[in-house]
Amino acid sequence: MIETNKPKERAILIGIISKGQEESEVDEFLDELSFLTETAGAETVKRFTQKIDIPNPRTFVGSGKIKELALFITENKIDIAIFDDELTPSQLRNVEEALGCRILDRTNLILDIFAHRARTSHARTQVELAQYQYLLPRLTGMWTHLERQRGGIGLRGPGETEIETDRRVIRDRISLLKEQLKKIDTQMATQRKSRGKMIRVSLVGYTNVGKSTLMNLLSKSDVFAEDKLFATLDTTVRKVVIGNLPFLLSDTVGFIRKLPTDLIESFKSTLDEVRESDLLVHIVDISHPAFEDQIKVVNSTLKDLSVSGKPLIIVFNKIDAFSYNIKDEDDLTPVLKDNYSLANLKKSWMSSDKHHLTVFISAKTKENVDELRNLLYEEVKKLHVKRYPYNDLLYDA
Repeated sequence: MIETNKPKERAILIGIISKGQEESEVDEFLDELSFLTETAGAETVKRFTQKIDIPNPRTFVGSGKIKELALFITENKIDIAIFDDELTPSQLRNVEEALGCRILDRTNLILDIFAHRARTSHARTQVELAQYQYLLPRLTGMWTHLERQRGGIGLRGPGETEIETDRRVIRDRISLLKEQLKKIDTQMATQRKSRGKMIRVSLVGYTNVGKSTLMNLLSKSDVFAEDKLFATLDTTVRKVVIGNLPFLLSDTVGFIRKLPTDLIESFKSTLDEVRESDLLVHIVDISHPAFEDQIKVVNSTLKDLSVSGKPLIIVFNKIDAFSYNIKDEDDLTPVLKDNYSLANLKKSWMSSDKHHLTVFISAKTKENVDELRNLLYEEVKKLHVKRYPYNDLLYDA
């Protein structure tokens, strides 16, 4: 757990507004970066943005912005400067030298949260591998930096061990971790086979959309759920029975924009649960202002995992938190995103796609959860009948 007896580290956030990008979009990205920072245990003091066509190859942002950041950091006793994009090794070194504080990029911050959230030896091994793969090209100047500042955000996991400047040592450690993961992958594959041929359903979605809460509701179990990013890293599988029809329901790590490639590769065995499922249930936080962008991120990640063609149910969750203004019949104001009613949404593209089914619920208040159960029952029944066409099971809900 993050220590609470120490004052929170003070952080500033830095993002760039590139050519053709809206300022509001960058604000949304920094909102998420702020949530990541809070999840990691730090306090966001201020955000900085700069309009720039392409990142500065030396310092990511321009020289004038670097001076502005350095002055603010000195005057306000800032501990960490966090960039919303991945910095190159040279940028990392140059910016740290210019600002005189610890520098993190988005990837390092996500890896740090994963290091904190990892509970099982499997998850810890996956995270450690991803951290070493991230650190390897950044070794020059990195380890003296780690020796100078111990125990803060971005330094959990490998950064807390004895200084290992030799690249060969790091590569040997990576090879060892990969071998360990191969053995774990084999064990997990065996476990999946031992579950028999029950229909398998996987909950997928952006991080913090309510997957674990819904898992608890459907399986009547007690999976850890928290209003923080990446509350769940390890795959949880539960047997669920709706009516007289049993199936396996799994909950795994949530997706996020710019999820590090090394992390996706390290978590291959965890994500295999999604690959081998029969039905995907994509959970969406409909109350989030950027939920449509989050849907695109999840769909893109599913495509990368080669599972985008599986049967799919989209569950728009958190309708209890969805704010909208109901228009009067005589109101001629155009229906826009900020004055949609739930009825408007149900008539929109979200309910009209022929490639998937849709349901609107609140896992928190249990509104429309019975509708979701019925939908799950019907879809699992179709898959079960297809797999066991001569089974004499009576499908009566």
